[in-house]
Amino acid sequence: MSPFPRLAAAAAVAILASTLIAAPAEAAVTRVRQGSSTDVSRTGWSGPAYTFNGSGAVVTATMTKAVDAIRGGSGSIDVAVLAGSAPTSGSKTPECDTIMAITGVNSCTTLTLTAANDGNNSQVNTDVRNAEFVYFAGGDQCRYANWKGTSLRASVQSVVAKGGGVGGGSAGHHINSSVVYDACSGSVLSSEALADPYDRYISFTTGMFTWPNYANTINDSHFVARDRMGRLMAFVARSIKDGLTSGGAAWGVGVEEGASLFVDAAGKATLTGPSAYVVLGDHQPERAVSGQPLSFSNFKIWKLTSGQTYDFANRPTCGYYLRSVTNGVADANLYSGTPLTSCPPPGGGGGSTYTEVEPNDSRGTANSIVSLTYPATVTGAMGSSSDRDYFALTLDSGRTITVNCAVPSAYDADLYLLNSSGSTLVRSVNDGAGADESLTYTRTASGSATVYVEVEAYSGSGSATYSCTVAK
Repeated sequence: MSPFPRLAAAAAVAILASTLIAAPAEAAVTRVRQGSSTDVSRTGWSGPAYTFNGSGAVVTATMTKAVDAIRGGSGSIDVAVLAGSAPTSGSKTPECDTIMAITGVNSCTTLTLTAANDGNNSQVNTDVRNAEFVYFAGGDQCRYANWKGTSLRASVQSVVAKGGGVGGGSAGHHINSSVVYDACSGSVLSSEALADPYDRYISFTTGMFTWPNYANTINDSHFVARDRMGRLMAFVARSIKDGLTSGGAAWGVGVEEGASLFVDAAGKATLTGPSAYVVLGDHQPERAVSGQPLSFSNFKIWKLTSGQTYDFANRPTCGYYLRSVTNGVADANLYSGTPLTSCPPPGGGGGSTYTEVEPNDSRGTANSIVSLTYPATVTGAMGSSSDRDYFALTLDSGRTITVNCAVPSAYDADLYLLNSSGSTLVRSVNDGAGADESLTYTRTASGSATVYVEVEAYSGSGSATYSCTVAK
């Protein structure tokens, strides 16, 4: 998000054709068209293609790739630039100034929309639908998120659907992920997000756009320059915990200032510029609770430098380095690491995974997890308000067991560790739906014994899945 907000344009640029379009609200839409006054007429296009930039300016190298991909190497395209406000100094059409110098561009129209309802303006929607590429300028992504309920959202989607493309920089990068950090409550620092992933400045918009091959993503910009790895980790953890993404995983995409990802029709992203990062969370956070610091183990991080690629259609399962957050404190060296070449399976930690099998509502019917490889991940659900899930394992003398359970917001569940007689050894009973639970116990008696991990419904129920990491 650019630190320099755009203000409404006072006048058109003298050498350009400019039109003020009457808007339904009190504000007006400013329209400035450069290049041909007539749109290209063609039956088919060769996209989609995308450009995602870490700062607001158009990056000529990736924009050229997008133009060439969409036109299939011949002919020309029309481009629409969407802005929530006008620049405070210099050219009023900086994006189109750059785009018009690219071979294969027939026209570029800058549309400055100052009110949410401007997204229903008929001329704006006509310009967008007639374009083959839509570029969201830098500025304030909250203004863009407010267009979700207008006709403009479907108009932008139609451009991609016909084989065109979309992109943006800074705020325009944010708006193009499937989960949008919308900054409608204000901007958040990494330190604030790690200290409380439910900080009042963190808010999301979903359902704006989900582009082919780019699902379950959340974008961030100005990435290294403004030290945003920590907050992107928090965004990823929130997306998983709150079910904003599917499959229990979320991919953060952080792009540095001056860098740009070009994503082709097959979902392959290629970086131009300093750096970009893909941050994968593929399991429930150990703790993501309002008012408490984040704990999340083993984020998988891919660092891209100029010319390197990441395949969003066939997302890699190796080549990452690992970083964790413990009690709100992130590991050192977040922006660099030695990529792993021998990688554990998805889910974190490299141990076994086990999904409960009902009935397991007593010690006598407990699911045995003795043979799992630890640390292990155990999942289940509180199917009724009286549900209890038992898991049996052995614990040797001198060994410590640690259990961290991520509880979905659909219900409040408590966590117990019981001995072979059913007595409670230790428990975790945090209050509130979605409150995570954790416990640690060290066995001091001689020999080995059976112990039981019990997850018990306290309030509410549902099919939403809890996830417990068991280490010993």
